[in-house]
Amino acid sequence: MQDSIRISVIGGGGWLGKALASAILNKGVVEHEGLTLSYRHERPASFPNVHCTQDNQELADRSDVIIVSVRPADWPSLSVDAHGKLVISVMAGIRLDQLAAHHKTGRVVRALPNAAAEVGRSYTPWIASGDMDEADRSIARRIFRAFGVEDEVNGESDIDYLTGLSGSGPAFPALFAAAMMKDAVDHGLPTDIARRAVNTVLIGAGALLEHQDDCPNNVVNSFLDYRGMTAAAIEAMRAFGLEATVSEGLSAAFKKSVSMGDAS
Repeated sequence: MQDSIRISVIGGGGWLGKALASAILNKGVVEHEGLTLSYRHERPASFPNVHCTQDNQELADRSDVIIVSVRPADWPSLSVDAHGKLVISVMAGIRLDQLAAHHKTGRVVRALPNAAAEVGRSYTPWIASGDMDEADRSIARRIFRAFGVEDEVNGESDIDYLTGLSGSGPAFPALFAAAMMKDAVDHGLPTDIARRAVNTVLIGAGALLEHQDDCPNNVVNSFLDYRGMTAAAIEAMRAFGLEATVSEGLSAAFKKSVSMGDAS
């Protein structure tokens, strides 16, 4: 990739826009003078050496790659002509053909990072339009790898599904942790001890999964095979419908993801 590439982030004042901008700067994907951020209300104070503007068309005109990071509901009113440049959307629900028509370019990527981009641990699935060549794909991969792990997927239905599964970031583990913490407090543990116990279990579990790079099913089965108290807990949770509940939740997220695009 050329060293002088110019990248911009529409929505650079938002939490995700700022996280992506910080990551691509810190990883050397772009230099300060090659980055442009747009904002609606308050200039991002954490980027003193970066060009910032409230004019999104100015941003697009001075960039080679345009990252669109706005709320899906705000996107239809975003009037930006990309003039055939590479546009990367990190919005949920907005389709490739919608992006291409709206921004006047055939070079479009639809991606879905999650909140862990802030700490360089996002999982980012993405899909490219037909006009994307390997050079464009290389740029996209380098951007996404700056804040975590990426996969190019086969179809937009995969992105719609993963919007709920991985796009939710810490929400589902946090939901499970909140249920564990409530149970601990209900059993008389002080709140601060319950919080430390639960948070440390989840943090340790994530570190182990990363270190071992093992399938979650193998981890579960290893505890089931031991036939101890953890196996008893797993069997009880399954008997009360844990897996069906998760499936229903992901199904609801998938439907919501599709409807967000249809409403734009």
